[in-house]
Amino acid sequence: MSWGTELWDQFDNLEKHTQWGIDVLEKYIKFVKERTEIELSYAKQLRNLSKKYQPKKNSKEEEEYRYTSTRAFLATLNEMNDYAGQHEVISENMTSLITAELTRYVQELKQERKSYFHDGRKAQQHIETCWKQLEASKRRFERDCKEADRAQQYFEKMDADINVTKADVEKARQQAQLRHQMAEDSKAEYSSTLQKFNSEQHEHYYTHIPNIFQKIQEMEERRIVRIGESMKTFAEVDRQVIPIIGKCLDEITKAAESVDHKNDSQMVIEAFKSGFEPPGDVDFEDFTQPMKRTVSESSLSNSRGDGKSEPKFGSKSKGKLWPFIKKNKPPPPPPASASPSAVPNGPQSPKQQKEPLSHRFNEFMTSKPKIHCFRSLKRGLSLKLGAGPEDFSNLPPEQRRKKLQQKVDELNRDIQKEMDSRDALTKMKDVYIKNPQMGDAASVDHRLAELGQNIEKLRLEVQKFEGWLAEVEGRLPARTEQPRRQSGVYEAQNPSGVNSCAQDRESPDGSYTEEQSQETEMKVPATDFDDEFDDEEPLPTIGTCKALYTFEGQNEGTISVAEGELLYVIEEDKGDGWTRIRRNEDEEGYVPTSYVEVYLDKNAKDVHKPLQKISE
Repeated sequence: MSWGTELWDQFDNLEKHTQWGIDVLEKYIKFVKERTEIELSYAKQLRNLSKKYQPKKNSKEEEEYRYTSTRAFLATLNEMNDYAGQHEVISENMTSLITAELTRYVQELKQERKSYFHDGRKAQQHIETCWKQLEASKRRFERDCKEADRAQQYFEKMDADINVTKADVEKARQQAQLRHQMAEDSKAEYSSTLQKFNSEQHEHYYTHIPNIFQKIQEMEERRIVRIGESMKTFAEVDRQVIPIIGKCLDEITKAAESVDHKNDSQMVIEAFKSGFEPPGDVDFEDFTQPMKRTVSESSLSNSRGDGKSEPKFGSKSKGKLWPFIKKNKPPPPPPASASPSAVPNGPQSPKQQKEPLSHRFNEFMTSKPKIHCFRSLKRGLSLKLGAGPEDFSNLPPEQRRKKLQQKVDELNRDIQKEMDSRDALTKMKDVYIKNPQMGDAASVDHRLAELGQNIEKLRLEVQKFEGWLAEVEGRLPARTEQPRRQSGVYEAQNPSGVNSCAQDRESPDGSYTEEQSQETEMKVPATDFDDEFDDEEPLPTIGTCKALYTFEGQNEGTISVAEGELLYVIEEDKGDGWTRIRRNEDEEGYVPTSYVEVYLDKNAKDVHKPLQKISE
């Protein structure tokens, strides 16, 4: 079957059909392109999902992934990441093997189709031109024949009329002969044109059009084959990643099968085992003999220290730490228009007013009589914040043993690294000694000395932690402590604790007073937290101010100023009616905001910047 013979008269329909075929191909390209976008979006969402549930580094979540169930979940997340990668491979392969190839092929197909139909239209125009020439020759022949007949009839009429002269008759005869000759010539031309047209028409419908339509047919068949191959590639791209996706699923299954409930239960024991023995029986207390009351050493009252709870930082006690407490809100400061005489007692002290936490905290820090007390207090706080004692004595025995063992192992690894570095430098030095042109052997001596010092320090650390470890494991005499009944919630049994310094008490009217604690002072090793308070830098200046009135700072935390005095502003009013100012590096405090005129300078950073005269 050939389009050239079967569809010789369907030029327009073939043109529409081939255009429809190109539209179908472009539609399939668009379909594949959208599929690749879906694959990319799916892969991205899978990766984001996997990343979202990955454990964060150096967090508590990372420690939870030591259990087999959570490790299996982590393996699932990793496999899902690989699974997402396979969908990215699908998208990339479809783009390169289908979308890009078909897009290029469509452009070539459009050019080829345009060329074929251009040749077809050109052939049609040629046959139409030949037909017009034939029609013109035919009409001319017909016209000449009619003219010849009229000339012959006119001649015969003139020849039969006796009144016509011989000259007129001769003229009519010559005219008739001329018309007959023209008719013969037109006939010959018409015959020649007709033969030529028939030849052109036969060649057009049996040669040119069949060849052009055959090429169009082949082009259309190639398009159909190409789209079929693309659909096959579409399936193959998916099939190629199925083995890898299957491996991902197999790994997920394997991870799921590795979940061991017994092992996880054992790890819970290792994680939370304290190493203490359960409390013994409580002895009977005979209250029938009040003067000879006997209390067992293992009784609950003894474990609580004769009814007095041990000082424990962070416990919920009625006493509150002064820097972190809420205070009653005082009356607002006087308005700017009020004179000092209108307020005989002046505004209340910032210490008696509800002020921001940063105000009370900084004021408490800078209060020298409380520095010693606060240092002990913040050291106790450091235990709560995770910076426990170096020997982990705040932990139960079993947990302490594990921490010490981990520390020893970590130090041994560090020693090994330092020794490897030292050995490498020693070999390098030997090479330099044997081959001086390669380098100076003395250049590594300083580094070797540093490594030796580091190794010695690390070994001393190892000995220290091994001593503590041996103490926990019973190889050395442990600290003697009175046996005590343990409560359900473990309390840290530190050799050192929080300094029980002056604790603030709440009075009925809402103010706070300080009472010296009668409890035993306990010591806590200094930490980095301590250094941060000792080396606190002064607050930067944020502007200047001028005192409008004289203010006598008689309360703690305030500063006296004279009318017209220029000072630095280091903390603006936070809504409580007080502004923090500084006269010099040693004198700073609060004044009522209504007593000063503030000039804020957001670019002022230097605490030693000289005061400029402020124009009134």
